Amino acid sequence: MAMWIVYLITIVLNLDLSRMGILPRNMIGILGIISGPIVHANFSHLLSNTMPLLILGWTIFFFYSKVAYKSFLFIYVLTGLFVWLFAREVYHIGASGIVYGFVSFLFFSGIFRRDNKSIAIALIVTFLYGGIVWGVLPGQKGISWESHLFGGIAGIITAFIFRKIDPPKQYDWEDEEDDFDVDELEVSYDPEKNKFNL
Repeated sequence: MAMWIVYLITIVLNLDLSRMGILPRNMIGILGIISGPIVHANFSHLLSNTMPLLILGWTIFFFYSKVAYKSFLFIYVLTGLFVWLFAREVYHIGASGIVYGFVSFLFFSGIFRRDNKSIAIALIVTFLYGGIVWGVLPGQKGISWESHLFGGIAGIITAFIFRKIDPPKQYDWEDEEDDFDVDELEVSYDPEKNKFNL
């Protein structure tokens, strides 16, 4: 994973790459839309984003395979763009905005699509990650709540755009016609044995 490689480079070479983050409304800082999510402040910051990205990313690629790559790109770019346009003028780093985008995409896909599969996934995601909603509120020192908020908004937009793609799978047994035809059934009655013969 790119963010682990970047983090190892910062440790080995003792670098501070925070200036690769998003610096809102600054032309140099716009490059952070691409580089910001792969830069992390420390190991715990990196670790806290890694597992949700893996779990949620796998869920999107498994259940919404037709739109997975596009969804990832939309969430990645939209989150960064919104942060660059509207966030505080400080460097914003880390992939937590994408995590919020993934959670939001999976949850709102259930709402917009209204099929059983998507609703079930939305409920599971709510159970596992519902508590992160508090991360969109300002006031936590050193936390880019704007990335969380705009990641969530990017996820909603993406879920709405792709709501009609990747319909629920139709299983073979749902399309099969019943092999048993009542009209072709031959039945005879044997009065001596007092039973019906098929």
